[in-house]
Amino acid sequence: MLKRHARAACTALAAAGLLLAGTGGAVADPVPAVPSAAATLRTSDASPELLAAMQRDLGLTPTQAKARLAHEAEAGATAARLRDRLGAAFAGAWVDGADAAVLTVATTRAADTAAIRATGARAQLVTRTLADLDGARAALDRAAGPATPVRYVDPRSNTLVVEETEAGAAARLLSATGTDAALVTVVRTAEAPRPLYDLRGGDAYYMNGSGRCSVGFPVTKGTVNGFATAGHCGRAGTTTTGFNQVAQGSFQASVFPGNDMAWVAANTSWTSTPYVKGSGGANVQVAGSVLQPVGASVCRSGSTTGWHCGTIQQHNTSVTYPEGTISGVTRTTVCAEPGDSGGSYISGSQAQGVTSGGSGNCSSGGTTFFQPLNPILSAYGLTLKVTGSDPGPGPGPGEPEPGGTWKAGTVYPAGATVTYGGSTYRCVQGHQAQTGWEPPNVPALWQRV
Repeated sequence: MLKRHARAACTALAAAGLLLAGTGGAVADPVPAVPSAAATLRTSDASPELLAAMQRDLGLTPTQAKARLAHEAEAGATAARLRDRLGAAFAGAWVDGADAAVLTVATTRAADTAAIRATGARAQLVTRTLADLDGARAALDRAAGPATPVRYVDPRSNTLVVEETEAGAAARLLSATGTDAALVTVVRTAEAPRPLYDLRGGDAYYMNGSGRCSVGFPVTKGTVNGFATAGHCGRAGTTTTGFNQVAQGSFQASVFPGNDMAWVAANTSWTSTPYVKGSGGANVQVAGSVLQPVGASVCRSGSTTGWHCGTIQQHNTSVTYPEGTISGVTRTTVCAEPGDSGGSYISGSQAQGVTSGGSGNCSSGGTTFFQPLNPILSAYGLTLKVTGSDPGPGPGPGEPEPGGTWKAGTVYPAGATVTYGGSTYRCVQGHQAQTGWEPPNVPALWQRV
């Protein structure tokens, strides 16, 4: 369990204005409470539809579903700060337990274990860094074929996993690339992933009047409304019609393979909203785009199979489809079927990515991969449509704006640095900045350096 209670109590005491100043016992000005990660990501605002889907697909009680979202937010912030602190020795992090109350952080340096435990997380000492295993995976990606369709780093086992569809395929790949077999766990699979063609931010759309995909997340670019979706759904210039078969817009840019990203600009008849379609057509709000850790819950909306939930298995996975290899996708236990491609993955109120492909189905279960959303926003200069947030009090009358390089609307990857109010901050969790998420206000996302 993450040790948040003592810090929260101190913050609450200060915020209540109970600190006395001077001999006269005057009450000091209240110290503004710094929001927790759960407050920043607004986990308490999770919709009933999302919580119900988590209960159904993850076997949770209502209390566990609510607690899980809060624990995942805190774990993500803690793991991100530790990754920044551990540097090259960091070897991955994940959450466990029905309510995700247990965070484990792996390191190759024994001296780090005390610092990890001090945060309330479990420490696991391993022999290989995350960077080492990612480097080995990248080498395999350049030579992989359909018989070894999926490669990913599993932080729990501290190995590189290679899935093979025929006996000996992984061994041949390792031999061809000179990869040490001791680094690798081979998993035999009967199904190869494929893009989920003919497939919706849950609503369906149609390409050139025929094939069907799913809206990922509504966005804006200047005054233009549109949405992010999967690249394999269409190429630049492909026209689209909406779920109601009304003319909608066209693809402005698309990448596939390599990545699986695209965005569609809509005509003036369509307006971007900060919602994903949930169970029964109810709106599920989108409040940001903070990527959640391995083991966290995630739910998907698609025009074929609707709402389904599962967990994040690995980030930065490589998948070889018949059309070619894509890298940097996230592997999940959420099921999907043809017609769901391009649709939304969301954790609590945080947008995660758009459906790329997978294997299996929603009757027997399956594995799916999503293209993370933040790279799409960054690549195309898009702004995610989010529900309103409290921008805070801002400067007082006559006070100057804080200034600095931080800017709302910018997508900041982990490790990026900005200045704000005369101080320098390092991003610990990748996200798209928005008003109300200024660096001093959100320690779950920014660390002062």
